[in-house]
Amino acid sequence: MNAETLKEAIRRELPALLREDPDLRGYIQDLMRGQFADRLETQDRFEKLLGELRRDREANERKWDANERKWEAQEQKWDAQEQKWDAQEQKWDAQEQRWEAQEQRWEAQERKWDAQEQKWEKQQTILRDFMDEQSRLWKENAAERERRWAQNTRQFDEVHEAIMAQAKKHERGIGALGSRWGTQSEATFRNALASILEQSFGVTVMRVDEYDDAGTVFGRPDQVELDIIIKNGLLLICELKSSIDKAGMYIFERKARYYEQRHGQTANRLIVISPMIDPRAQQVADQLGIETFSDSLDVATL
Repeated sequence: MNAETLKEAIRRELPALLREDPDLRGYIQDLMRGQFADRLETQDRFEKLLGELRRDREANERKWDANERKWEAQEQKWDAQEQKWDAQEQKWDAQEQRWEAQEQRWEAQERKWDAQEQKWEKQQTILRDFMDEQSRLWKENAAERERRWAQNTRQFDEVHEAIMAQAKKHERGIGALGSRWGTQSEATFRNALASILEQSFGVTVMRVDEYDDAGTVFGRPDQVELDIIIKNGLLLICELKSSIDKAGMYIFERKARYYEQRHGQTANRLIVISPMIDPRAQQVADQLGIETFSDSLDVATL
């Protein structure tokens, strides 16, 4: 019998032998005691194992309780967050409704714009057709218009030349008449104003006509004419003119200084009486201290 056959026979017969033969069972137990623990030792180990398992279970239960509390707190946070998300979703829903309403309004507006654009396109088409027709008519009538324009231009030039020739003729006549009228009207104005001053304001008006042989006034020898007003011993040197400009105001001031130097008298006042005083002449009068009167009634202040 070989080893394998022996092992097979032992496996087959050993359980029955252990049940029937106590000595063999005791022998086997003693033989295996070093390899396997007995019942007491096994029970002690089992109780220790159960204690360790119980402690592990209790520790795990404590961990599970802590984790459960954490999960509850986390669930509360999630509930709060979910409420926030619900509120946010409500806001988004309301916003979406507003956007939908706005989109509907935009669509209605777009339809209006489309209709308006169609009207504009139709009007532009009508306008283009009209402008094309007008352009065609304009081109057809351009030659006739140019011929008439050239004819009218020649006629206008002829009429213009005739009018300008007649105007120059009248201008020469009016210039000559104005020159004579200016000389006569200024003398008439001077005489009338002198008469008014003497009769109404109790002054003496004298006409001074002297020859400036040194050329003090005009830069060469010439006649110097001045109006002198005497009132209560005061000497007033005047210029009575129908109109006076800037140069005339300077000449009057030089004539007054010439009179003062020649007669050794100082004028109390220098006065210009004229209904037409050029604004630039008025500035010169203000600079030179010359009094001006534009109305004969103003001389009441003399």
